Amino acid sequence: MDYKKFDDESLIRLIARAQSEALGELYDRYNRLVFGMARNAVSDQALAEEITQDVFMRVWNKASTYQVEHGKVVNWIAGITRNRSIDVFRHQKSLLDGNSLSLEDLPFFDPPDSLNVEREIESKLKKQRIQQALFQLPEEQRDVLALAYFRGYTHEEAAEALGQPLGTIKTRIRLGMQKLRNLLEEEQTSA
Repeated sequence: MDYKKFDDESLIRLIARAQSEALGELYDRYNRLVFGMARNAVSDQALAEEITQDVFMRVWNKASTYQVEHGKVVNWIAGITRNRSIDVFRHQKSLLDGNSLSLEDLPFFDPPDSLNVEREIESKLKKQRIQQALFQLPEEQRDVLALAYFRGYTHEEAAEALGQPLGTIKTRIRLGMQKLRNLLEEEQTSA
């Protein structure tokens, strides 16, 4: 049977009847979306892979609960992903060391207020581009930007936390923001 010909709702009905090939086809269609949402939520590749596998296990186990009148399959899967990612994100956040400056530990996840998947994906991609640009900055600029913009530190608090003079912190923020702006503009013009 060629499962590629089936629409999402048909695949869900087949999954509810324990047809694993239908799950395989649904996985092929949406694993990148699920992984991308999870990766942006937890900022960790291994955890995102675990979430992706968990989401599709939940699809397998809960396929019979899907109701077409409540929305598209992709929105249902995105909702499962969002909920699972939030759970993992909250767990990870509770484990974070309050003094850590690693960008990998910083949350780049803002749970959406709706299930508008297209808008959510676009937002996640923008955040991912910013994060990639941040990793191109010198470490001292990246650290101070992480404190000032992602942890909400004032310039004075950042200076105290890093043991640097206030003027140095302000200069690093200014230079870091300029470089970040240039990197993002270069990416946009080359796209």
